[in-house]
Amino acid sequence: MMQLSERQEIILQRLRDEGGTLSSAVITDLFDVSIQTIRKDLNDLSDLGLVKRVHGGITLPVQSHNLSFNNRQIINLKAKQAIAQKVAASIPEGSSLFLGIGTTPQEIARALLGHNHLTVVTNNLNAAITLCQNANIETYLCGGKLRPSDQDLMGEDATRFLRKFQVNFGIFGVGGLAENGALLDFSPEESHISSAIMDNSEHRILVADKSKYLRSAPIKTAMLSDIDSFYIDQIPDDLRPICEASSIDVIECLTGALS
Repeated sequence: MMQLSERQEIILQRLRDEGGTLSSAVITDLFDVSIQTIRKDLNDLSDLGLVKRVHGGITLPVQSHNLSFNNRQIINLKAKQAIAQKVAASIPEGSSLFLGIGTTPQEIARALLGHNHLTVVTNNLNAAITLCQNANIETYLCGGKLRPSDQDLMGEDATRFLRKFQVNFGIFGVGGLAENGALLDFSPEESHISSAIMDNSEHRILVADKSKYLRSAPIKTAMLSDIDSFYIDQIPDDLRPICEASSIDVIECLTGALS
């Protein structure tokens, strides 16, 4: 599986910091490398669907559907792993929890393997397979339509199954985070899964690395004010007052890889 280089991660972060548009001149000035090297970086990012090449630079792509699971696995991987470790450390032995769709919940499943006597309910195929490694974790995997590109189970059957449970912690991600704190998803089915998790959890935990901020997705699932805890590698300045106004517990999981 391809991994993004530190330089490519910096390009993506600078693109988000600049509001979604970045000139080739600025990119070239950031690094002491040849224009050919930068061109290859941008071509790789474009091929993965992470940026759109335009005359004079790059922009964030406008997306009506999510990136493939394999592509999402390589974006901000260190941040996702740091988030996973912090979340796992907050879950007491003997807890019950939902694990939602996405690559960050998959990393959380890995981080939970040292726990005992957990009950986990999920539609995340990779999370369920990971949790099989610990016989002391009771895992419920819902039925439904398998999405090969996302490696999860969706649809009415999946949503009804999740709604049969009432758990201590509901852990879920989002497709994107809007500037006003809206939690965005790419399909009604994804939104229904997240809503079921939120409605049937005592404590609602959002997990999202900062690459989700200002990422467009067409379905509004909820608002930041609807969650209890927010685990993120580094919270954008515009979201901090929204969280403070709603008394959301924000846990920043800085990795030190990027500034």
